[in-house]
Amino acid sequence: MTQFGIICAYLCVLIGLGFLSNRSFRGTAQDFFLASRTIGPTLLLLSVFGTAMTAFSLVGSTGEAYRSGIGVYGLMASSSGIVHTAVFYFAGLRLWSFGARHGYITQIQFFRDRFESRALGLLLFPVLVGLVIPYVLIGLLGAGSLVQALTPGAFPQLFASTGGAVPPWLTGLGIAGVVLLYVFVGGLRGAAWANALQAGVFIVTGIATFVVIAPKLGGVAAATEAVLAVHPEKLTRTDSFGQLHFFSYCFIPLSIGMFPHVYQHWLTAKSAKSFKPLLVLHPVCTMLVWLPCVLIGVWATAAVLPDGSSVIAPGSPVNSELGTMVGALTTPVLGGLLGAGILAAVMSSLDSQFLAIGSMVTNDIAVDLLGKGRLDDRAKVRLGRLVVIGIAAAAYLCSLAEPRSVFTLGVWCFSGYSALFPVALAAIYWRRATAAGAIAAVLATVAVGWAFFHAGGYGSNPGYLFMGMLPVVPMVAASTLALVGVSLATAPPSESTLAKFFRSSEPRQA
Repeated sequence: MTQFGIICAYLCVLIGLGFLSNRSFRGTAQDFFLASRTIGPTLLLLSVFGTAMTAFSLVGSTGEAYRSGIGVYGLMASSSGIVHTAVFYFAGLRLWSFGARHGYITQIQFFRDRFESRALGLLLFPVLVGLVIPYVLIGLLGAGSLVQALTPGAFPQLFASTGGAVPPWLTGLGIAGVVLLYVFVGGLRGAAWANALQAGVFIVTGIATFVVIAPKLGGVAAATEAVLAVHPEKLTRTDSFGQLHFFSYCFIPLSIGMFPHVYQHWLTAKSAKSFKPLLVLHPVCTMLVWLPCVLIGVWATAAVLPDGSSVIAPGSPVNSELGTMVGALTTPVLGGLLGAGILAAVMSSLDSQFLAIGSMVTNDIAVDLLGKGRLDDRAKVRLGRLVVIGIAAAAYLCSLAEPRSVFTLGVWCFSGYSALFPVALAAIYWRRATAAGAIAAVLATVAVGWAFFHAGGYGSNPGYLFMGMLPVVPMVAASTLALVGVSLATAPPSESTLAKFFRSSEPRQA
């Protein structure tokens, strides 16, 4: 009950923050969807980092480290810190500049203009939304498993089927409802404020989790030696991952360049200078979040209670490892605070994802079908809020299905976005890229990705590989080949479009 009460108090703080941000709301669509492009350096760093870190980074990394070992850190954390920063610099800054110059609100608007293709926008919309939905599920599944692991015995009569713990379906409903409320009233400004708070909370609590749990296991050295004695394979990379398998994970972080919700946060920047802290500190923040969680997951393989029983019981629910370690090895008060911090990481992505989908439906579908000028700002904001409600409800209903590993589901979702990233890179840097090439790349991503997803049991087979690699590698290769081949075989973009997006588009004089 202590953990449950602290978590509820934290959720109330977020609701209050949403209503506070509403006092700055200007009533315009630009303000609801982009906070009027007024976000400064510190808030941009915390909001983008908070949006990028999800249940995949905390709950998922701990669970995967428990199953596969410490190599998980090398798989995702180290590569993410480097690749994400490179994407921010080479893609994020340029996309922000295009958005500020031409007034874009969504990435689909940019792609439609750059490739002179309404059809590309209509094709991208269901693909991007279809990939966001499992990303949302990652958050809801992670939150449900965490709270269930933290609250055993809290409601013994009400929830007897889960040992008195708050069941995942109720946690998902509560989390979705809270996120929906502060996004509904505060728009992207409310989400940015909440993400900044939550980024600080889960960084601090992640470190605190490590500091508190390590002594309970006898210290870092003793905890590590215990793992070496029981499961030495958990502390070596090659025993769990082949070289091609390990290398293929470097492609996964490219996905951040196509996340609709991250793109939307890029557009909120007040100026290019707002990106400086993000470029410098993002790798550091990534390390501070991932390293404690991965180590806790590895230590969990050998962690025992005073009575000699394992902390993680055989047959424990998937995704519950971090919550179980926190609940078993900390005090109720600290467990509640740490639980709130972990939920902060989960919720800091859900809000932006809900809002990004609402923005795309409003600005890319409704405005396109009805025509520009047919919807005023109030109508756009009203429609955006209705879509946010619908997406939250749909995602919650999907989360009630049979749970999958958060880490595995995340890898599949990110693979799709990574395969689309060559389209974004070509749009920015390759003058010869055409609409037909971009459409071919999207279709190749869908076809190849779905074939692999089907072969991998729709996420039920966490060990599925293709020729020793994750499917993301052939997906990116197929997308790139389709883009380049079809672009070279079709007519180049018009000179007016090239002049709009490439400063050196005019032919040089002899």
